[in-house]
Amino acid sequence: MTNKDFEKFLDTSDEWIETRTGIKSRHIVPRDKHVAASELGAKAAGIAMKRAGIDPDQIDGIICATFTPDSFFPSTACRIQAILGCSCSFAFDISAACAGFIYALSNANALIVAGNASNILVVGSEVISKTLDWTDRSTCILFGDGAGAVLMQASEQNGRGVLSTYMASDGTLGDILMLPSWGEKRTMKMKGNEVFKHAVRMMSDASLRALEMAGINMEQIDLFIPHQANIRIIQSVADHLSIPDEKVVLNLQKYGNTSSASIPLALDEVWNMGLIKEGTKVLLTALGGGVTVGSSIIRF
Repeated sequence: MTNKDFEKFLDTSDEWIETRTGIKSRHIVPRDKHVAASELGAKAAGIAMKRAGIDPDQIDGIICATFTPDSFFPSTACRIQAILGCSCSFAFDISAACAGFIYALSNANALIVAGNASNILVVGSEVISKTLDWTDRSTCILFGDGAGAVLMQASEQNGRGVLSTYMASDGTLGDILMLPSWGEKRTMKMKGNEVFKHAVRMMSDASLRALEMAGINMEQIDLFIPHQANIRIIQSVADHLSIPDEKVVLNLQKYGNTSSASIPLALDEVWNMGLIKEGTKVLLTALGGGVTVGSSIIRF
């Protein structure tokens, strides 16, 4: 769905949207068909398993980050498990909105380090289009549907994998970005200026804390993969952290804000471009409703 498509029913323009957000297009599930987050998530997870050479019965766990679940229960992760046939795995969802992938990554890493699992699928999957008020140009132009997945595996190699993860939440800011569930119109509500202000501050702080925990400095980071929310937020965070443009990974122009799917989608792109090699150090950071924030340092 391109920016031009919005001109047909909103008081907006392609130039207005791209100038303010950096977004040119986004992918939307068919409005006349039922496409669930589990369906998208299972497709992404299946590709990750195939690339890793892992069979369904080797998967010990599935963690799905989503704020657009198939149902309150069973979890979207359980539905993904059923689709993939991972009969030996546990499965559960994480709700941290756009920071969900990093929260899921941290949980998977902790379970592996604790010896409770060897192979865990971490999935970020969203069908955000179902939550939007298509008459509200402040929100509906920003988001897209999508899914991404990684396979995390136990390893004896020191100095590789997840070097650090920092997470924080501020529930007092919950009303600046929310999706009601009971007794209200179930469409996303956002106070854009407030989100921008807190996103830049909190994502920058979380990134510095993750770097400190990993014992490395910013100059040692090869790639910066932020949550793909808005070009102005990404540029402001990169400026705060003094990250050069060539290290900043951007793909929101093609996908928009896909919430928990945005970081794995961006990671997949740089992976396929050959930019992820042995020893590559990547900084991930995201802010989501809650307000939740997280950053992680990974060495491949």
